[in-house]
Formats: sequence, C-alpha cells, structure tokens
Amino acid sequence: MYHDIVDLRCLDDFKLKLTFDDGKTGILDCKPFIAKGGVFARLRDPKVFSKARINPDLGVVSWEDEIDIAPETVYSLATGSPLPDWMEKSEPVP
Repeated sequence: MYHDIVDLRCLDDFKLKLTFDDGKTGILDCKPFIAKGGVFARLRDPKVFSKARINPDLGVVSWEDEIDIAPETVYSLATGSPLPDWMEKSEPVP
C-alpha cells in the first residue's frame, strides 16, 4: 500500500516538499535519481524539474513524458518510513 501525494512544492536543489494523504510531510531529494541517468536525466534541466506535478489519477509525483518515481520509494524517502516488506531485499535462500 502507498499513500497518495496531496500537495507538492518544488524547492531549490532538485528537492520536492510533499504532503501525503495520511498527513505526513517530507522533503524528497531527487538528485540521486537524476544521477542514475536514463529517463531521469531529463530532470537535470531545472525548467523540466520545476514542472513536477501530482498525477491526478495515481496520486504520485510525475513530470512531462510520464516520468515518475515508485510511490512506495517516494513515501519512504520523504517521511523516513520503512519500505513495504515486499520491497525489502531478502537474503538469498541457501
């Protein structure tokens, strides 16, 4: 389960201030995603990054060309909450 984003503000230095439907708030630093490149490389342009929005159908942060970050990851990083168990890396079975 994840929580919808209900408010989003772009901050300096590729950060987003987010409020979730459970009332929690937090700052998401997007620089690590941008550094990975790929589809996130487009967000290096501050003009593109500043167009972050809440997808009205999904309640997740997204950008032009439908770039988004997994909602469970966003919630965990912004609020300091643990990832859902199904997302945790498990030890290999011997």
